[in-house]
Amino acid sequence: MIASMTGFAVASRDLPEATLNVEVRSVNHRFLDIQIRLPDELRSLEPEIRDRLAGRLTRGKVDCRIGIVASPVQQQTGTLNTEMLARLKSLEHLVRATFPEATGLTVSDVLRWPGVFDQATLSVDTVREPCLELLGQVLNELVAARRREGERLKELLLERVARMEALVEEVAPRIPALIAAYQERLSNRLREAMVNLEDERIRQEFTLFASKIDVDEELTRLTAHLQEVKRVLASGGPAGKRLDFLMQELNREANTLGSKSVDAEVSRIAMELKVLIEQMREQIQNVE
Repeated sequence: MIASMTGFAVASRDLPEATLNVEVRSVNHRFLDIQIRLPDELRSLEPEIRDRLAGRLTRGKVDCRIGIVASPVQQQTGTLNTEMLARLKSLEHLVRATFPEATGLTVSDVLRWPGVFDQATLSVDTVREPCLELLGQVLNELVAARRREGERLKELLLERVARMEALVEEVAPRIPALIAAYQERLSNRLREAMVNLEDERIRQEFTLFASKIDVDEELTRLTAHLQEVKRVLASGGPAGKRLDFLMQELNREANTLGSKSVDAEVSRIAMELKVLIEQMREQIQNVE
């Protein structure tokens, strides 16, 4: 399946020792850029977490956040940091010496102060497997979300491909009529200017004009590129870079078609092709 690079998934799990929270979000990026935010207890798991993310995702800016909150039972096993208490008391005296009217700290304030209440350290071995399992669950949800968005992008791209194919088909039948009309106008003008003009001169001018406005090669390549876009979309998998290259090729042929145009309708079709290509290019920027 075609996948988008945009997605979000989050999950949590309650353990006897703590509650785990895993969140992964991704947006479009030229390459795979992984940012991981972990608590100190899980810092040793970063290489394995990075490997698992890289194993499921090929492109995108990925932000992975893992949080861990000790359970109330675990928190009750903590002890007061007497050194921090003494420092806090000293600081309070200094503040009250400058601001006598300041309200003193309550017991509740002291216990909530960062670093005053030392919580028992969670063992990484205790939470390692649950953490990686939860990460796997979140990754499954993220990949599913990216694929759902990718299917929507695929539908939009195919709609534009169909419109472009219809436009290409409009051009081909117009070329013989344009050549015939030019031949008639050229013959009349040259004969008016030079009564004794030879037919060979007319044929030369006509041949030169026909070669200048011949867009058969461009139409053939446009058709081939559009077929390749449909093939890539049907094949699935990482396709963003390939599709972006095809947009460059399509744009090149549309430009050539416009430059060779001697007809207002063909010029309009070339312009509409370029608009559709640009719309597709914007969508493809988000394809994995």
